[in-house]
Amino acid sequence: MPLDIKICGLKTPETLAAALDGGASHIGFIFFAKSPRYVPPELAGCLREAARGRAKAVAVVVDADDAFLDRIASEMKPDMLQLHGKETPERVAEVKVRYGLPVMKALSVSVAADLGQVAPYLGIADRFLFDAKPPKGSELPGGNGVSFDWRLLQQLDPTLDYLLSGGLNAQNIGEALTLADPPGVDISSGVESAPGQKDVSLIEGFFRAIREARASRAA
Repeated sequence: MPLDIKICGLKTPETLAAALDGGASHIGFIFFAKSPRYVPPELAGCLREAARGRAKAVAVVVDADDAFLDRIASEMKPDMLQLHGKETPERVAEVKVRYGLPVMKALSVSVAADLGQVAPYLGIADRFLFDAKPPKGSELPGGNGVSFDWRLLQQLDPTLDYLLSGGLNAQNIGEALTLADPPGVDISSGVESAPGQKDVSLIEGFFRAIREARASRAA
């Protein structure tokens, strides 16, 4: 079964190329001003052109209003929207109708009870992303380099479509795949040499670790 791999927070042609060459199914661009991974929509629009026909381009927003989403839709032309804030099921439905795009809803997880957040979005969100809850004091809803107990995801309906995110890197991706067996994974800070600075060698190493882990499991 194929594994979706999303490299998120891309900002340069070189790191985008590394993600595409490694086999990323999705590439993510961050439109949250407080993030060190923020890119303006026009730059994301230029970068995403290289991904056409190779990977789906995802626009990641946090409680964005219609005016900003309009600008992103016009200048970037994403394949999918990722809502990473406190968007309600009603807001997710509004966004889907307004832009005619699939929507991925990010949810923060720390304990088993947090998985109860899924139910209100079923049949509305096209996909989910499970990320670790931000550390106390962090202004970033994601990309904090922290993880949660991946075994919690074993409780999910096996037909649920989601990406596992939060604290992944080349050293622990094998364990994450074994414990959660997710349909997809999402990585950002785990392939950075500094906050917001993607590293080509780390991206390549992440893909290599995934291939090795999947080959080991198959054997």
